[in-house]
Amino acid sequence: MSAGKQRIDDLGPAELVRFILDILHRSILHHGLWFTEVRHQMGGARALEVLKTAYERSMEIQLNRLSKVFGFELTDGLPKALLEMDRNGLKEVLDGFCTNWLANDGVWFQAVEFKDGMNDAKRCNDSCWAQFSPVEAWSIKRLLGIPERPGLPGLKQALGFRIYAQINTQSIIEEGPGSLVFQMNECRVQSARKRKGLADYPCKSAGLVEYTYFARSIDERIHTECIGCPPDPHPDEWFCAWRFTQKT
Repeated sequence: MSAGKQRIDDLGPAELVRFILDILHRSILHHGLWFTEVRHQMGGARALEVLKTAYERSMEIQLNRLSKVFGFELTDGLPKALLEMDRNGLKEVLDGFCTNWLANDGVWFQAVEFKDGMNDAKRCNDSCWAQFSPVEAWSIKRLLGIPERPGLPGLKQALGFRIYAQINTQSIIEEGPGSLVFQMNECRVQSARKRKGLADYPCKSAGLVEYTYFARSIDERIHTECIGCPPDPHPDEWFCAWRFTQKT
């Protein structure tokens, strides 16, 4: 954007579009910062209670306003155009959002890595997962109506609705009533590195945080054990594998 602009009326069409997108980005950041600060001031459990109220009200307000701006209809609070889209179209939308999430995660990692090195990038990444996994677990439980302390059946259901589940290939093996094994059979990040002839990205430190916190947030009785995750050696049929057991 050119220097010296004093008012919105000074912006050209492309500059105005960039400004609008910047406002969208600021709104997303502000939403996240509100949650982060409430969690800091009041604790994680209370922050999730507040998030439920804020999320539902904010979504209603924003969809109603955007429907007027863009001229799309709402049916029961949902965009009618999406409701009328066929299943393949909706899955393309879903894949686009999930893939963009993964790309954004990589962009953040590299932004830190290129400026401050791999160690700081991994440290920030692992810490981010410690915050995101409980929120994703909460979001899935809310979306599906999973009750508190649903045990391994609840965890198995929730694992199928993580963002990763929409863009990677995974499987679950039930070892018995008190144990199940989760395998990440295809991982976009690791598969891309494999195609380039690169070694696996050593993601074990992040995985230990990610899966432990996710399972614990579904049901605090669930224990997480790493069977293998890079840099550990692994068979061709999976990149990482995790065992979940339920404490009595």
